[in-house]
Amino acid sequence: MAKIVISEFMDERAVALLSARHEVLFDAGLQKDSTRLLASAAGCDALIVRNLTQVRGELLTALGRTGRCKVIGRLGVGLDNIDVAGCEANGMAVISATGANAQSVAEYVVTSALLLLRGAYGCTAAVAAGEWPRAAVSNGREIAGQTLGLIGFGSIGQLTARLATGLGMKVQAFDAMLAADAPVYAQSGVQPAALDDLVAQANVVSLHVPLTEGTRGLFNASRIASMKAGAILINTSRGHILDIAAVASALRLGQLGGAAIDVFDTEPMSADTALQNCPNLLLTPHISGLSVQSNKRVSFMIAERVLEKLAAQEQQG
Repeated sequence: MAKIVISEFMDERAVALLSARHEVLFDAGLQKDSTRLLASAAGCDALIVRNLTQVRGELLTALGRTGRCKVIGRLGVGLDNIDVAGCEANGMAVISATGANAQSVAEYVVTSALLLLRGAYGCTAAVAAGEWPRAAVSNGREIAGQTLGLIGFGSIGQLTARLATGLGMKVQAFDAMLAADAPVYAQSGVQPAALDDLVAQANVVSLHVPLTEGTRGLFNASRIASMKAGAILINTSRGHILDIAAVASALRLGQLGGAAIDVFDTEPMSADTALQNCPNLLLTPHISGLSVQSNKRVSFMIAERVLEKLAAQEQQG
């Protein structure tokens, strides 16, 4: 029987699936207690994390010390909190839940675009108080006919394009890993575009790229300034890709028509006065990929793949 440590929240039915076969330590707050986390990791055969547990440094050393740990399960897609090369060098396979939360992220992007383009959903308190700001919120834009620019055209970008197309949007995409004549563009009815052209033309720009040295700081003040006047910017990828201070400045100046940010350089982020009372800004705590349905899909995908990996190790042993 193997020992599995789960250091962040996971669907309890998926935890039960693991517990039926192996010894499981499940503590959704374990990542906050480094002493317990290191002690628990030292004797585990598998570790399951989300994005807060940093699988590197001391934790990676603890996992590799006995040579027992064979698999790291990531309840999500991004792997920037995991030293993948270090894990593999220590004989640990890294498994992510690719595609399992795509629907949730795609719906978040389209919903944010709808809210920010229309601009009419922040007047509840005023209307309830007897005010009638009809003129102020009557100049919103319909989403149909607007151009969506996707930076990154993997599974999430492709699903976002499909939802947006269904609402009448025109969609362009840039992906450094895809050739302009890649079949997926024609299959999805999406126009491939150079990065600078897309940024200059799109009414809504949505980021869907991993954090790499090539994407770090990709949307800085200069690139944001090159966006179409009144455009919407949405980031559900990783925080370090986007300069939040530059976004706040562009919103206050009216260069950007709105922004939705779900990911940050540091999470939880510290209080930022630049964002206080910033107009047309939606901030959410890294939940674009989280829903009742996606949590179940992600949790069961990782549980089943971890069980498969452990079973394969048992057969080899």
